[in-house]
Amino acid sequence: MTTLDPAPTPLPRPNPNLNPTDLIPLCERLLSELRSEVARADGKASVLVGALGMTGGVFSGLLAGRGWTPDELSATATVLWWVALATLGLSLFALLLAVLPRYRSERWTPGRPLSYFGDIQQAVRQGQLETALGDTGRDPTTGLTQALAELSQIVARKHQWIRTGLIAFCTGTVLLPASLLIG
Repeated sequence: MTTLDPAPTPLPRPNPNLNPTDLIPLCERLLSELRSEVARADGKASVLVGALGMTGGVFSGLLAGRGWTPDELSATATVLWWVALATLGLSLFALLLAVLPRYRSERWTPGRPLSYFGDIQQAVRQGQLETALGDTGRDPTTGLTQALAELSQIVARKHQWIRTGLIAFCTGTVLLPASLLIG
């Protein structure tokens, strides 16, 4: 699956003064925190999608109950009305992209560590799971640092989409009633 995400961040180079096994607890803690952040970001986006749906439902219900149509608006109010609907549509699109599952564009190859479920699936398909597990176990730090780099990109992208969705949502919820007041 191709995505619009930028190329993966290169793996950090190991510091020759550090024992890689000393980094394992730190990497595991950071991975746990990143996984929690992914869950929080998905929760935020889900709440915002719900708020967007409620906002749309309230406005639709109020206007449909009165037999109102956008044709009744002045030219300026009509422009604001359509801009408001476009920003609310953008908000929905951005928030749905925030919860869209992300996958690495690179395929796992033998000799690389296993760092997420896609790698495991590919190792199984290639009949290399036991070998890949052994390779990952011999050098767990490389797999953990790779997972950290990839997961931090996912978290950053989710937050970008949430920010875009929230700004668009706020803009739309201000412009929509403004268009009706200008009328």
